[in-house]
Amino acid sequence: MTAKTIGIIGGGQLGRMLAIAAARLNFRTIILEPQTDCPAAQLANRQITAAYDDPAALAELADVCDVVTYEFENVPVKAAETLSASVSVYPPPKALEAAQDRLVEKRFLNGCGIITARFHTVDSQADLEMALEDFGGQGVLKTRRLGYDGKGQTVFRSVADSPDGAYAALGGVPLILESFVAFEREVSIIAARATDGTVVCFDPAENVHRSGILHTSTVPATISPTTADAARRSAETILAALNYVGVIGIEFFVLADGGLIANEMAPRVHNSGHWTEAACVVSQFEQHIRAVAGMPLGDAGRHSDCVMQNLIGDDILAVPDWLQRADTLVHLYGKTEWRPGRKMGHVTTLTPKSPNLA
Repeated sequence: MTAKTIGIIGGGQLGRMLAIAAARLNFRTIILEPQTDCPAAQLANRQITAAYDDPAALAELADVCDVVTYEFENVPVKAAETLSASVSVYPPPKALEAAQDRLVEKRFLNGCGIITARFHTVDSQADLEMALEDFGGQGVLKTRRLGYDGKGQTVFRSVADSPDGAYAALGGVPLILESFVAFEREVSIIAARATDGTVVCFDPAENVHRSGILHTSTVPATISPTTADAARRSAETILAALNYVGVIGIEFFVLADGGLIANEMAPRVHNSGHWTEAACVVSQFEQHIRAVAGMPLGDAGRHSDCVMQNLIGDDILAVPDWLQRADTLVHLYGKTEWRPGRKMGHVTTLTPKSPNLA
């Protein structure tokens, strides 16, 4: 065990769960987050309250931590690079650079031999109209940066959907138009890579989204062992290409023939991996702490089948009912106020492991 104090950039619920896992392994955690009383700071040893790119705060974080990680992929790359000059930063800054821009991300994945949806760069209204013509009037227009949970997107379902003003409506920023994919289901895989290059993958989860936000993750996914193996191989390829350390989440579309189309990757612990805290001895959060701290990775096998469900907005009002269930783990995020679309917690319901499924 080489690290004693772990810095975490970002104070949301993922940072909170990382702080819990770190405490169980006897590490101290220090959060860098501008928002006071953030969910992570409620459980970490200390919070540095400053912007993510504040030079003095970054210098202080590097000085008091043995290693620094982050809980979301929009940490300024320059800030991560500045930190890495004086302290180990995992995952490496180049993972942030690859994941922050959807165009860069897709080119990176394609360069790794991983198939994605077709795409066009859109830097003007004229670009959008030409791209839609190529895709038969269909596609998903997205901001290249900062979009999440369905935000920063416009869907064109047919030529009847007029593109007029769509470029300006998304802020006139760099965009990408992605083609539709005829898929049967969505899955994701959570994988971890240690400092010595060891890779461990959790079982793929089958995901259902509502209004662009993850609703449920079910394990095992309804996919063949061949498809599950392909997801694992893709994860191993990506992790090796980035010389990655830590946990990554990768989302895929599953085609009718079992083939995979990569949707996106997140260089961090991932919402679709929350099930691991209930169905595995070592969760994705502990796995990430183990990886960045230079410890051996844990076994990623699961002891149960499960369904993880996000508690979004007023779903939090049903917590008393969830607490009555003996088969369900309830995890709340320390947020005092609910609002539509806000993730307030999650629940994971366990069932006996099915021996005949992947």
